[in-house]
Amino acid sequence: MTPVFSFIAYSNTGKTTYIVELIAELTRRGVRVGAIKHDAHEFEIDKQGKDSWRFARSGAQVVAVVSQTKCAVMDYRPVSFAETVSRIKDVDIIIAEGWHSEAENRIAVYRSDSGSPLKAPARDCLAVVSDVPLDTGGTPLFPLGDAGPMADFLISKLPEKKI
Repeated sequence: MTPVFSFIAYSNTGKTTYIVELIAELTRRGVRVGAIKHDAHEFEIDKQGKDSWRFARSGAQVVAVVSQTKCAVMDYRPVSFAETVSRIKDVDIIIAEGWHSEAENRIAVYRSDSGSPLKAPARDCLAVVSDVPLDTGGTPLFPLGDAGPMADFLISKLPEKKI
């Protein structure tokens, strides 16, 4: 099973920026990365009038659009975190943003001027990322401005493979 690490935080903490930097760092090191973004809003990737949009509006619960270079599968029904993870294949690691209650390997992100606390207690997380020193009670603490140390940490958690 592919290891999944979910970065959790309140809005405006810099978690997306950090995750983008982390994915780039892992990729530079030869790690194949899958990513999952939890969106609390109703996003729309299909466009009105397109064939795929018309398929969905006519009743299809799942619509796929496939080209030579990419594939999008759109479910027009709820899909659990576990099912989403199970669909991601041929990667070494999955980085998720959000899913604070469903994910096992949670990593809390904290930015001091965000005005928000940690999304979960440090003791309930695999690690914490912060722009300031925090008392994490022994939970590993990583710098928000440098994804390198977190990349080292996550690679150490991967099953043995040649990277």
